[in-house]
Amino acid sequence: MLYDGSSLINEWSISSSFAGAGNTENSGQTPLGAHRVRAKIGDLQPINAVFVGRRATGEVYSDDLAAQFPQRDWILSRILWLCGNEVGYNRLGSVDSMRRFIYIHGTPDSEPMGQPLSHGCIRMRNHDVIELFDLVSVGMKVLITVD
Repeated sequence: MLYDGSSLINEWSISSSFAGAGNTENSGQTPLGAHRVRAKIGDLQPINAVFVGRRATGEVYSDDLAAQFPQRDWILSRILWLCGNEVGYNRLGSVDSMRRFIYIHGTPDSEPMGQPLSHGCIRMRNHDVIELFDLVSVGMKVLITVD
């Protein structure tokens, strides 16, 4: 959900980690708590642009590309790289969300939303992550909670 103060701007379906919620390095879990957008990556890239190591590869995701690289964890369209705000909980040491490379990013449209399937990041539909990307700024607060 995206808020402006107490007003809801929009909400989207997401997918979080198959390993559950948690902040520990190498856990594969989605970290909880107060974060902020550290960087926005992918502005002006086409929808379904493929990223590896936060860099556009020049590829555009397709079924043929997926068949060629079946083991890839697809990071598509846009990246919002998150940084924890709570020292000892999601910032610094073995719980540092930024050092864990935790993003909000696009994923293949064939992947289900509302089900925990990521490797720690927050996955969104490509159109949705582009919409969110265009609405947020670097430094914007992000709160990750469990229902």
